[in-house]
Amino acid sequence: MDKRWKILPFDQLKVDQLQQSLKVNKQLCSLLVQRGIETYESANAYFRPALDQLHDPLLMKDMDKAVARIHLAITQKEKILVFGDYDVDGTTSVALMYQFLCKIHDPACLDYYIPHRYREGYGVSKMGIDFAKEAGFGLIISLDCGIKSIDLIAYAKTLGIDFIVCDHHLPDECLPPAVAILNAKQKDCNYPYKELCGCGVGFKLATALARYYSIEPEEYFCYLDLVATAIAADIVPMTGENRILAYHGLRKINSNPNPGIKALIKLGGIQTTLSITNVVFVIAPRVNAAGRMDDAKKAVQLFIEQDESKAFAFAEMLHSDNSDRKEADKSITEEALAIIGADPILIHRNTTVLYQSHWHKGVVGIVASRLIETYYRPTVVLTKSGDLLVGSARSVPGFNLYEAIHACSAHLIGYGGHFAAAGLSLLPESLNDFQAAFEKYVSEHISPELLIPELLIDTPLHFEEITTGLYNIICQMEPFGPDNMRPCFIATGVTDTGYSKIVKELHVRFVLKQGNTNFTGIGFNLSHKFHLLQMKQPIDIIFTLDENEWNGSKTLQLKIIDIKLSQDQINAE
Repeated sequence: MDKRWKILPFDQLKVDQLQQSLKVNKQLCSLLVQRGIETYESANAYFRPALDQLHDPLLMKDMDKAVARIHLAITQKEKILVFGDYDVDGTTSVALMYQFLCKIHDPACLDYYIPHRYREGYGVSKMGIDFAKEAGFGLIISLDCGIKSIDLIAYAKTLGIDFIVCDHHLPDECLPPAVAILNAKQKDCNYPYKELCGCGVGFKLATALARYYSIEPEEYFCYLDLVATAIAADIVPMTGENRILAYHGLRKINSNPNPGIKALIKLGGIQTTLSITNVVFVIAPRVNAAGRMDDAKKAVQLFIEQDESKAFAFAEMLHSDNSDRKEADKSITEEALAIIGADPILIHRNTTVLYQSHWHKGVVGIVASRLIETYYRPTVVLTKSGDLLVGSARSVPGFNLYEAIHACSAHLIGYGGHFAAAGLSLLPESLNDFQAAFEKYVSEHISPELLIPELLIDTPLHFEEITTGLYNIICQMEPFGPDNMRPCFIATGVTDTGYSKIVKELHVRFVLKQGNTNFTGIGFNLSHKFHLLQMKQPIDIIFTLDENEWNGSKTLQLKIIDIKLSQDQINAE
C-alpha cells in the first residue's frame, strides 16, 4: 500500500548553534536536535552513556518505605514472594529481583510466582495471593503489574499480606493499599525519569537495597542484560536512563550474558554482535512464547539458571513454544486474510473485527498486528474461551484504541488496555452489535490520513554527503528505539543506472545515481515498485544507511524503505 512521507521538523537556529559547538556536519546536528540534544554537554552524555549518570533511586516516591519493609522482612526472617507478569518485562523483573534478594535474604524464605495467562489472566491474581497465604508469605513484591490491582491488594491485606508494587503503567486516581508503590508516573513522584519499564523499576529497587546493605554495584550491574532485554521487548522510549541501561546491558549481552540469554542467542542462530533489533526479534519472541503457548514460569527458570546445560534445556523449551507460536500465528493470519479477501464488505470497512472459535488465544494479538500490515486500520481478533469470546485489539499510530473500545463497552463483559492495544471479552450474541458499534465509532472519529501508513524522515541527505565517517557516527547513536530511532533519510531526484534488478521475486537490488555519485542498495519487499525504475524518470527514495559485507570486504549501502516518482517530476506533469 502507498504510504505518507513526512519530514520531521527541527529548529535551524539550534542546529546552527550545535554545529558551531560540535564542529560536525549539519545533518548530524539536525538528527541530534530532533532528539533533544542541543548542547555540547548533552551530546557528550548521549554518545557516552555512563552508569554514573543514573539517578539516585531514593528520588523515587516510596523507595525508602520499600527498602524499610524489605529490611523488616529480612530481620524477621519473613517469607517474600516475587510476583510478575508473564511477558518479557515481567519475567526478567522477577528473575532480577529474586536473584538479588537471594544475596541479602535466606533463599529458603524466597519464591517467585508468574500467573498463568489463561487460568489467571494479566497482573496480580487471586490465585497468586491465595498461594502466598497458604505458603506463609507475609510480603509480595509485584513487578510490571499491581498499580491497578486495588481490590486484590486490599484482599491480600485482609489476609495479613503486605504488597510492594513496582510498576510503570499509568496509575488511576485511586491507588492500591500497598505499603509502598514504586512508579515514577505517579503525579506526586519527583523521580526525574518517567519511562522506565517494569524491570527498570525493579533494578532501581535493587540499587537502593544494595546501597542500604553496602553491597558493591557489580552485584546488581550483573543483571543489566536482563534489564536491556526488557527495555527492548517492552518498546519503551530509548531515552535517558533507558538508553544508559540498554547500552550497558547490550555490552553485557555481547560479552558475558547470563546462561539463559546465551542459550537463546545460540538457538536464534546469531553469530554477530547483537543489537536491540536482535533482542526484539530473536530473544523476546522466544521468551513471550512461553506465556502465550504454555507456562511463563519456565522463562524465569531460564533466566535464573546458572548451569549452562540446564539453561540450554529451558531455552529449548522456549524455542519449541516459539515454533508452535509461529505455526499458529502463520496459519491463523492466512485464514484471517482469506476471510477478509472473500468479503467485499469487510475489505472496505474502516475496522477489522474477526472471530473464529478455534483460533489460539495466545496469538490473536499478534494476528491483529499482522492484519494491520495488510489492512491498515484498527483491528480486533477474537476466539472462544469457555462461554465467552475473548481477544485482542490493535490500533494504527495516532488513533486512541482504548477510547474506541470504551465507547463500545455496552456490548462487552470486560476490557482493558491503552492507546495502542487492548484486550476484551464479550458474549457470543453481542458480537454483531459490537462489530457495528466499533465500526461506527472508528468511522466517525478517525482522521482519513491515519488510515494511510506514515513514514517519518529525519532529514534530506545527498549521496555525496554519505561517508564512512557519517555512518560510523550514526552507529554510535545506538541503541535505537522509540524517540531514538535509526536515522531515516530522503534523497530526491535520484535516477536508476539501469543495473537495478529484482532478486528472489520480492526484493530489489538498487543501483542508483544522484549527481556524480552512485550507490547500491537493497529494498526488501519492494518488487511491486520496480516499474517506477523502468519508467526512466527521477525518483525520490527513503532510506537508512547500512553496511554490506561480502568476501570479507565491507561497503556502505542504502537500505531503501520506499520509493516514489520524484515530486518535481510529478509537478512538471
